[in-house]
Amino acid sequence: MNLTNENALWLLSIVWTLYVVIVGVWILLQRSAPVATLSWLLSMAAIPVGGLAIYYFFGPQRFKRQRIKHLRARKSARVRASVQRMRERMPADAERLHQVARLINATSDFPVSTATDLQLLVGGAATYEAISTAVRAARHHVHLEYYIFEPDSTGTALRDLLVEKARTGVEVRLLVDALGSKRLGKRFLKPLLEAGAEVALFHDARVGRRLRPVINFRTHRKILICDGLVGFTGGVNVTDEENVNVMPDAYHDVHLRLEGAVVNWLQIVFLEDWAYALDKLPQSPPEDLELLLPEVGDGHLPMQVITSGPDNGLQAIYRAHLAAINAAEQRVWLTTPYFVPTEAALAALTNAALRGVDVQLLVPYKSDSALVTAAARSYFDELIRCGVRVYEYKARMLHSKTLVVDDGMAIIGTPNFDYRSFFLNYEVCVIAYGPVLNRDLAAQFETDLQQAQRVHYKRRQGFAQRLFDSAARLCSPLL
Repeated sequence: MNLTNENALWLLSIVWTLYVVIVGVWILLQRSAPVATLSWLLSMAAIPVGGLAIYYFFGPQRFKRQRIKHLRARKSARVRASVQRMRERMPADAERLHQVARLINATSDFPVSTATDLQLLVGGAATYEAISTAVRAARHHVHLEYYIFEPDSTGTALRDLLVEKARTGVEVRLLVDALGSKRLGKRFLKPLLEAGAEVALFHDARVGRRLRPVINFRTHRKILICDGLVGFTGGVNVTDEENVNVMPDAYHDVHLRLEGAVVNWLQIVFLEDWAYALDKLPQSPPEDLELLLPEVGDGHLPMQVITSGPDNGLQAIYRAHLAAINAAEQRVWLTTPYFVPTEAALAALTNAALRGVDVQLLVPYKSDSALVTAAARSYFDELIRCGVRVYEYKARMLHSKTLVVDDGMAIIGTPNFDYRSFFLNYEVCVIAYGPVLNRDLAAQFETDLQQAQRVHYKRRQGFAQRLFDSAARLCSPLL
């Protein structure tokens, strides 16, 4: 080896060392989970150029987003008295529920509220019918936020209805995720815009729109508000894939229709997302505030909105799920299309089973991601060994996201039971205290089990399948 080659190697080693130190400091300052931090450090050292590009696009980021404080303060002042009345009506042994409610309020800043009516909608077809009815009855505004809004027959039908309402003077605002709804083009949106509706994209995924790309941080929320009085949320997107009237093998899903004061808090979630997407925070309350957040009386159904996303490091939805599972005394029935638990979440489920709680998990036999399906199955033996009953839904793709705890708690919304929903996506769900939603979701869980197959401990699997499941598990933080 001549001197020139030695100098080149010496220079290259210095550059590589400086690179590892600088990038290592950058990653360490993110203060992510130790396993994730070590994974990123090893990736950066092993593949300097490619690893840096991956981290640039998909690495952790912190988003700062202002809340519309005058809206939250106004509503918080109104709910204090009703919360006290609810506490007086709840059973004396409901301290566990109060603790969960306090946790959610502390992490997500949403107090306990009430609903005057709720309706569990099973399947996309029933959901779209209920949404269409509510939109037709709207007189002031219709607000929509969706991860997936497809320009297919289902999406076109809803768009045309929105166009019709906008032409009558109803304020229509549509917020869609730029990546999840990437097929929405100018031609599809033109009738809406010409009718006077407003459309915004959440986190434009095109390179160059921000200093760092935001392709990995999506709004997975599904929210629809009519006149501040009727609200919808749950797992159903706007697409033929969830409409059994169009596709016989459409995803099996559930959604929730709400009326009452809790709709005000869903409205605040939308308004803050809308302001964030437009990068325009209102300096004063809007003139039509009473129409956006109408005053309604107390309902008989205690509920609480929960949100989480990379703009809030407290992971409210993740903590709420763990707190609910840890508080369980009789049952924990979890339905999720994507099961990729953290170590803490896995421990919470297995601990509950080991202490005698009836823990049941329902997942799809085959999801729309082979990698996620394989990763989920890698956890089954450990769950079953600890007493968890695991079932795979075989009829269609299962897309429901629900949690039933004892007889007094139930969660329904947009988050899956995985890393992405807990730590990367912007998600929303509602937790209901009391027997009503709990009973409905429990009945639906039992109905779904009729089309599911129980998974047995150490079931027969080929070596290649076991190896693939184990390898997929390594990708859990990225799924």
